[in-house]
Amino acid sequence: QVQLVESGGGLVQAGGSLRLSCAASGRTFSSYAMGWFRQAPGKEREFVAAIRWSDSNTHYADSVKGRFTISRDNAKNTVNLQMNSLKAEDTAVYYCVADVYGLGFPKGSWGQGTQVTVSS
Repeated sequence: QVQLVESGGGLVQAGGSLRLSCAASGRTFSSYAMGWFRQAPGKEREFVAAIRWSDSNTHYADSVKGRFTISRDNAKNTVNLQMNSLKAEDTAVYYCVADVYGLGFPKGSWGQGTQVTVSS
């Protein structure tokens, strides 16, 4: 299993930017893919972005496409989420997840989450 710790959340004005980081235990990633989900109070957890480890292929939810960028850093053993042009509806707890064996994120390892609040 993989231990994940998110950081970088906070309070930002609409139109501003934040960068989230997800640090994995150990010196290397062994997962098929890494991703970000988010959940607002009273709402279901939703997919945000994902990156495949083998070739860095990425996928984004339509709601964040063009504004968010997911990337990996092997040297630091981290996955990042650069969030630009933030909107009030981006307010949520953001979770990092590792799909260890390519079985889908629901069967993956999850971090504790980091709060992102966007003021309008």
